[in-house]
Amino acid sequence: MRKLILPPAILAVMAGAALAQEAPQNEDGPGPNMVIEVAAADGTAKGTITLDLLQETAPNHVARLVELAQSGAYDGVVFHRVIEGFMAQTGDVQHGKQDGDISMAGTGGSDLPDLDAEFGDISFQAGTVGMARAQDPNSANSQFFIDLAPATFLDGQYTVVGQLIDGWDVLQSITKGDPAANGKVDEPDYMATVTIVE
Repeated sequence: MRKLILPPAILAVMAGAALAQEAPQNEDGPGPNMVIEVAAADGTAKGTITLDLLQETAPNHVARLVELAQSGAYDGVVFHRVIEGFMAQTGDVQHGKQDGDISMAGTGGSDLPDLDAEFGDISFQAGTVGMARAQDPNSANSQFFIDLAPATFLDGQYTVVGQLIDGWDVLQSITKGDPAANGKVDEPDYMATVTIVE
């Protein structure tokens, strides 16, 4: 299972901290951009999120995201786990397709091998993109999350792969999950299309 494991007390603190979170002011760097068209569960367009991928920081993870996006594997994948004041998680290309059975979303990956961790010194702040993984640090595969608020307790434990440079309002509008169910979303929004812009 590829998810972040957090005690309830931390979740409560994060929910309170996110109420007045300002939009991050990240600049577009040299890496490729991942452009995500977000749709509601009923197919209604919600807008676009643009992520600057940090190729120099995590080259293997960025290469994986680019490969999966360019192959169309991310198209139609749900935001299966969204925790108010923490993050929005997506990328389960195995069990997370919007038009299929998503009851196992969050437990799968791609048919490609897991990746070795590429931990760095970039702190998890609002808009930071990290790779989800199981308890083994070298188990990231296809799932990723975008922070809705600072999450510095993740620093040095998860691979940072990018940062949000546009679409903060769209990110914040993604349907939140049930806190009692660790953020699981019953009728999740999804990535309608995901493209890479070099």
